[in-house]
Amino acid sequence: MSAKNSEHGSAHEVSLPPEVKLLQEVTPPFFPEGGSGMTILVEWPPGHPGLPPHRHSGPSFGYVMEGALRFELEGEPERVVEAGGTFWEPGGDVIHYQDGNALSDAPTKFVVTMVCAPGQPMLTLVDEEELKERAHRRAPRPSEG
Repeated sequence: MSAKNSEHGSAHEVSLPPEVKLLQEVTPPFFPEGGSGMTILVEWPPGHPGLPPHRHSGPSFGYVMEGALRFELEGEPERVVEAGGTFWEPGGDVIHYQDGNALSDAPTKFVVTMVCAPGQPMLTLVDEEELKERAHRRAPRPSEG
């Protein structure tokens, strides 16, 4: 089986047995020794807005099991990741604006594996002042035209 990672520009052959399906392949940034990792299951009820804007200390990799996730990272347009879809973020300084349920009539369930930088919290909320200072880095919102 051959798989290419067109989203991030790197492409190479991956040999997998037919029972295994490649869902996501990324090259995360360098990660220092002493980091930790965790995998979480998130279950948002219909219409749940998700967490407020935040950042993660290291890269995160996710898979949507049910429903549809509204996902937005700093510098990228918001998008909806439907069940069976994957997402990732580099962590560090990048603001994660949205991770809410895109559906008003059904729950959304997703799994995220996060790598935590040594001595850093896994998640840090971003305050209003910083959001204003970095507003120019946010992609235009669909409601903004």
